[in-house]
Amino acid sequence: MSEITIDILFKPGPVQYVAPPVIAAGGGECVFLGRSRAEVHDKHGPLQLLRYTAYESMGQRVLGSLAAAVVKEHGALFVRLHHSIGDVPIGEASVLIQVVTGHRAEAFAACRMLIDRLKSEAPIWKSEVWADGTTWSRGLEVSAEVYADEDESSEREDLP
Repeated sequence: MSEITIDILFKPGPVQYVAPPVIAAGGGECVFLGRSRAEVHDKHGPLQLLRYTAYESMGQRVLGSLAAAVVKEHGALFVRLHHSIGDVPIGEASVLIQVVTGHRAEAFAACRMLIDRLKSEAPIWKSEVWADGTTWSRGLEVSAEVYADEDESSEREDLP
């Protein structure tokens, strides 16, 4: 059986596609590269760029947990999760999700699962910088109990 590789990275600025290693048992590779698209806000005008911030130590654990889930549920042999921190101009990529599995169906399912769960579970925040103002993208609440820092967990007994 092939050794499983997981590559997680928070990177300043845009992310880039990186070819995966050759994996003899890997019959399917699926990639999602999320790019900043040109938009116009009714009040603030054209979008200039997206700006990402993250709770990186918690994010590493969340992304690691998501990668482990696709290894278990979809038989992933290789998982790459790269996400931008800082400014990402229009047309550039802020997220790279890449999965290699034995077959294409599992690769597609694993890639879809990763982007959907990353957007709902990872402590990553996006602000939109427009020609005349900044707005925050509305996201979902992340559970602090599930992904609390180990060194902070004993101090967080007051959480619901």
